[in-house]
Amino acid sequence: MKTLAKTLLKFAPMKFASLLVLVVLGAAGTALAQNPRIDTSQLSALAAKASETVDVNLDEQMMQFAAKFLSNKDSDEAKIKDVVNGLKGIYVKSFTFENEGAYSEADLEGIRSQLRNAAWNKIVNVKSKNEGHVEVYLMQSGNQISGLAVLASAPKEITVVNIVGPVDLEKLSTLEGTFGVPELGIERPKPKPKRKN
Repeated sequence: MKTLAKTLLKFAPMKFASLLVLVVLGAAGTALAQNPRIDTSQLSALAAKASETVDVNLDEQMMQFAAKFLSNKDSDEAKIKDVVNGLKGIYVKSFTFENEGAYSEADLEGIRSQLRNAAWNKIVNVKSKNEGHVEVYLMQSGNQISGLAVLASAPKEITVVNIVGPVDLEKLSTLEGTFGVPELGIERPKPKPKRKN
């Protein structure tokens, strides 16, 4: 996944987080009242072919339970608690394969068909012949983001990340590396320098 994140950053001319914010602010139309939870069960058959499998299913109750163990005194853990507050679920399914060709595009069609629904807007699409393909989708209800989906595929790897609930894109990078969310290459916004008088 780190390779895919590097590819995304290499090909995207703007910082990933800035791009997401600009697209969201400029997006027209509202999403239909749809469930932002993606069904990834059709990918389960790939587990037998994979050398490594990650399967994270955290619903709202499980996230709140896990968040209780995070300290308010530690600034990083407090930020994670803040981001998780209000989310309905974090779901990650990832497969790493020994050899190329262990999966086909047809294996991903079930995921893509759900994301072609009018409720989802594809906001990032990065393709690299050697590195893979990264697609990022948002579901909105009015001006509020109600879900985020990332489909990343490389010759020897597939990762699907689905975050359900009100997603704050500026805080999303805080979740990288926790709750099974892989490194997506999302940079945290840097504070603006203060002007000297």
